[in-house]
Amino acid sequence: MRFSGKAWKYGDNVNTDVIFPGKYTYTLTELRDMAAHALEDLDPTFATGVRPGDIIVAGRNWGCGSSREQAVLCLKAAGVGAIIAVSFARIFYRNAINNGLPAIVCPAAVAAIEHGQPVEVDLAVAEIRCPAGVFSFPPFPPSVQRILAEGGLIPYLKRVLAAERL
Repeated sequence: MRFSGKAWKYGDNVNTDVIFPGKYTYTLTELRDMAAHALEDLDPTFATGVRPGDIIVAGRNWGCGSSREQAVLCLKAAGVGAIIAVSFARIFYRNAINNGLPAIVCPAAVAAIEHGQPVEVDLAVAEIRCPAGVFSFPPFPPSVQRILAEGGLIPYLKRVLAAERL
């Protein structure tokens, strides 16, 4: 799997309430509506400027805070292809993988990538390409690669269960 697009760079400790404002948690259920409010308190240009395949580049502890799944769903619905960070909050990381959004830990790439630069992520070879060079990251385990390839845990399990019924 490959993703390429513009880098949207943010700092440390961006919490789930900043990614998807809590005031919408119980009022918005359509993915399109969630995407329209992604990162609105941090970067009002994000929701209207993000394009399919764009990459979020973040500091430490991206996605800290609550276990709000909408924080991942709104980014995926907005077209984000992957998130590269120095580190992720544990629950956000798991939510991202479960929803088919690659969450990549690569501090060297984060340090090298500037906001707005073109970035390419190739999961098959575990590499990030940007104007500053090529950066390797630990490849995802085969089970995670399969989940990401299917678009998330639920589509993966549906396919596996359907194959078992044959």
